[in-house]
Amino acid sequence: MIKNIFQSVVLPHVVAVMVVLIWGVTFINSKVLLQHGMTPEEIFVVRFLLAYVCIWFISPRQLWCHSWRDELRMLFLGLTGGSLYFVTENEAVGLTLVNNVSFIVCTAPLFTVFLALLLFRDVRATGRLITGSFIALAGVATIIFNGHFVLHLSPVGDLLALSAALCWAVYSILIRSVARRYSSVFITRKVFAYGLLTVLPFFLWRPWQFPLTGFCQSAVWGNLLFLGLVASFTCFALWSWAVKRIGALSTSNYIYLNPVATVVASSIFLAEPITAIAVAGMVLILLGVYLANSSRGEGREMNEE
Repeated sequence: MIKNIFQSVVLPHVVAVMVVLIWGVTFINSKVLLQHGMTPEEIFVVRFLLAYVCIWFISPRQLWCHSWRDELRMLFLGLTGGSLYFVTENEAVGLTLVNNVSFIVCTAPLFTVFLALLLFRDVRATGRLITGSFIALAGVATIIFNGHFVLHLSPVGDLLALSAALCWAVYSILIRSVARRYSSVFITRKVFAYGLLTVLPFFLWRPWQFPLTGFCQSAVWGNLLFLGLVASFTCFALWSWAVKRIGALSTSNYIYLNPVATVVASSIFLAEPITAIAVAGMVLILLGVYLANSSRGEGREMNEE
């Protein structure tokens, strides 16, 4: 009985936390690749292509969904959780401050809650969920701005970051609508496929420039392998599985832990100090996530059909 409780209740939350912590580290990997001359689109193509090839070894051989509507949902999952999300986020970094981008993108859980309340009649937000979400958001702001709460606005860059947050919120809602009918591995494979397909138009605007010889650098292929095999192939499948078990709102709230992983990883790999303000921000995030996920804000799970 204890084992069943752990697998059905505790394990999905543990998996969601692990995935978000890994995603928090990927900022460092992407930064290294950008410094070596790769563009956001090029990084995305390589990491998703690696993940797509790997997932075929464990994915069912089914090519298409049961209906054209589900296939269309998969297309939007690949767009919102893949190409459009990653490209807008990384493009925003080049146009505005990283602090702005990090803070704005971490509002995705709030957008997820609001979209769920707007679209699903069986979703109820409790005071603990709303309060926890805003406490966690305050913790994110504390870490990112490090006590200096000054936004340097760059309208285009900040709008792109906001678009990335909205994309992830839509992805979190959409994935719940197909999770009951398809396996996590199948959904993840479709996300990779449609992510690669929908990123191709970006190369009409900015053609591929990174030379093949550049992949011989250990810093390049090492970081790409991590992004493709761990952060994409493994984490996307685990995230889909967690969403199926505990719902879109609960998993989405763990995104607030992302800056915690980034701060710790930066301290380890980039020798950046962890300040007292950063620790205070971590405490706020952990408190907010606990409050949000100890509520019963989702009511019944989000059923579309």
